[in-house]
Amino acid sequence: MKKNFRVAAVQMVSGTDPQQNLQRAAELVAEAAQQGAELIVLPEYFCLMGRQDGDKVAIREAFGDGPLQQGLADMAREHGVWLVGGTVPLASPQPGKVLNTLLLFAPDGSVAGRYDKIHLFGFTGQGERYCESDSIVAGSEPLKISTPLADIAFGICYDLRFPELFRQMAPFDLLVLPAAFTATTGEAHWEVLLRARAIENQCYVLASAQGGTHENGRKTHGQSIVIDPWGRIVAQLDKGEGVVLADIDQDLIHSVRDRLPALAHRVFS
Repeated sequence: MKKNFRVAAVQMVSGTDPQQNLQRAAELVAEAAQQGAELIVLPEYFCLMGRQDGDKVAIREAFGDGPLQQGLADMAREHGVWLVGGTVPLASPQPGKVLNTLLLFAPDGSVAGRYDKIHLFGFTGQGERYCESDSIVAGSEPLKISTPLADIAFGICYDLRFPELFRQMAPFDLLVLPAAFTATTGEAHWEVLLRARAIENQCYVLASAQGGTHENGRKTHGQSIVIDPWGRIVAQLDKGEGVVLADIDQDLIHSVRDRLPALAHRVFS
């Protein structure tokens, strides 16, 4: 594991044109890489915030094939970085539905990990309705990967509300979470949930968000953020597109766990 390394959360306000979103993602990844980031995370739905659920089904790709996956692989290879490609809609066994999939690309452009979102968001209220299960098939397997940088656990957006998902993967150095939290739920719960996950798992949290008013009228919370193992906010971006940068310090992780060995004190697992 690397003692210190720089990470970046890319915040976007994605629109309805996948190619334009892919190009904008490439620009922001380049900006992060130029500032020394070795691990870069794009937000959930970076490639498309469609006008209707069927829009993501229309651009679904088979795993390992398609312009979105190729574009992400090219970004990782060009800049020599670990790249978390937000989420990409992949073909599922059910007609008319996709898997909402996080792909981790290694610096050589190969896929080092895949995670299909397990918890599917549903919300009704204040004039809003979201039901991801209408167009998405849930995954079933958690993902934790040992990389040369760190041991990394992954989640996507709504997974944040289910601490048992991450507890079963502990310990890990870094929790990576691309998201597209709504403005309503994000204002109420985003920061407090992220800080709780950092504190209880004594790890860094790197969360990349959609942040603004989208072409389809949807409003997302933003606040892409890096949180340290003591629950302190290291860096964040409120709204709009941009890059959030921070350095991961393995010594701080060890210091927190040595002084307060809560992970070792767990009774239930």
